[in-house]
Amino acid sequence: MKMFSKFSRRFFHLSCCTRNVRVRFAPSPTGYIHLGGLRTALYNFLFAKANNGQFILRIEDTDQKRLVPGAANQLEMDLDWMGLSPDESPMKNGTFGPYTQSERLCLYNQFVVELVKNGQAYHCFCSERRLEFVKKEAIREGAIPRYDNRCRQLSNAQVEEKKQHGMSSCIRFKLSSLEEPLQDLVYGDIDRNAVLHEGDPVIMKQDGYPTYHLANVVDDHLMEITHVLRGTEWLVSTPKHILLYKAFGWHPPRFAHLPLITNADGTKLSKRQDDIRLDYFRSQGFYPEAIIGLLCLVGGGFSSSIDIQQNLHSLPELAKAFNLGCVTTHSGRLDMPRLDHFNRLALQNRISQPDKIDEMRKQLSRLVYENIPNSSIDKEMLQDDSLLKVLHWASSEGRIHLLRQLTDPHLGFLWSSQRNPIISKIDPFTARNVMVRVVEMLNQCDRIEKKEVSVILRQIALEHKLKVNEVMKLMRSSLTGLKEGPPVSEIIEILGPKICSDRLVSSLNLII
Repeated sequence: MKMFSKFSRRFFHLSCCTRNVRVRFAPSPTGYIHLGGLRTALYNFLFAKANNGQFILRIEDTDQKRLVPGAANQLEMDLDWMGLSPDESPMKNGTFGPYTQSERLCLYNQFVVELVKNGQAYHCFCSERRLEFVKKEAIREGAIPRYDNRCRQLSNAQVEEKKQHGMSSCIRFKLSSLEEPLQDLVYGDIDRNAVLHEGDPVIMKQDGYPTYHLANVVDDHLMEITHVLRGTEWLVSTPKHILLYKAFGWHPPRFAHLPLITNADGTKLSKRQDDIRLDYFRSQGFYPEAIIGLLCLVGGGFSSSIDIQQNLHSLPELAKAFNLGCVTTHSGRLDMPRLDHFNRLALQNRISQPDKIDEMRKQLSRLVYENIPNSSIDKEMLQDDSLLKVLHWASSEGRIHLLRQLTDPHLGFLWSSQRNPIISKIDPFTARNVMVRVVEMLNQCDRIEKKEVSVILRQIALEHKLKVNEVMKLMRSSLTGLKEGPPVSEIIEILGPKICSDRLVSSLNLII
């Protein structure tokens, strides 16, 4: 087969001789990344790292009408936040750039011209109105809607005549039968004759922008992509892409199509769902490692050497266990309660790491100021050691799975010194005496543990001939203003003797 340009021949030679693993994540900047696209990026990243390869980010912005301003840059920043930083990208650049398709239009034009010249593609002058008519007629007759290849029969003279009359055209690729068997690394045999039931696809639109079919083939070849890992929705298009590789005389990459991700109820994910967008989870306080833990549960791909059901794993650990042979062919449902579990683990891990605990302390302080009325904030609880104590207490038994939960109403007592009137079954005189006695005991301590608290309160209950439960309820109401919540011994331990003493003293006149 005739080779095309010197440019084409050079890259053809390189792609045949250099077969180091190179994969790409190629999103369209028509919105912000959601869990479906993020899983594709993750699996590409893991496959690259498992094979000492390169992970490339390429922006496919050929659908200019649907572009969202700023989305392309945000996509890359989101990958960086997730720890999935590409080796080559629009921001990082690299040997095979540019990495944005709208900056590569001259390349696609060059290859389309060659296809037309060789008779493997043709100009199509059919109007939108005619195409819609063909579609409706097919539906009316119970046939599969497809282009009827009408313009395939036009002679060169007829094409030139239409051009001279100012008629606009797109370029279509001539489909043919595919003799070679097709093997997908996940789905196995692919129906290579599915293309025979389709009309010739558009590869260059009237506006001069390529369609996905052409652009992804040209770019994957020129960027020396060795493996294409993408969503299963592209499985039916693979024979078309193989035919394009064949038309160019290029060696195609290996293909692996990833199973569909669905909502918990089995419905398809949609870009219109705000609650599957990465920025939603980030704004809620979920950490990258927890989101990755959730995605690893959908579709398989990991050997039994690691437990992805219960535990979090680092990206290097996941890469080591990643195996395309373990990817399933059936769709997987998102198990959102597992995200809470994984984020709880992530919180605990971060709190135990000296290099991350300081940032979490600052985050918690910001959350308090954002969610608690400033006039009621107990400033002593925002001291560094108090914040650290709260963080360790909250994570010790998995009390929270999001940092912001520490400012929820049932834990507001941690930060607010504002109290309401105290209603107690103990008569006011005895209640005040009990509180004064507790203050005396607390003032003798610099710090106190919950076991000591229990002993002290039992002793004071005995002294005043009260039930321990009555004293506990009085303490809870005085210190937190709540009827329910964490055990009183824990409340006193986490607040500390001084803050508890101050709150009890200020509550003496609130007993009714």
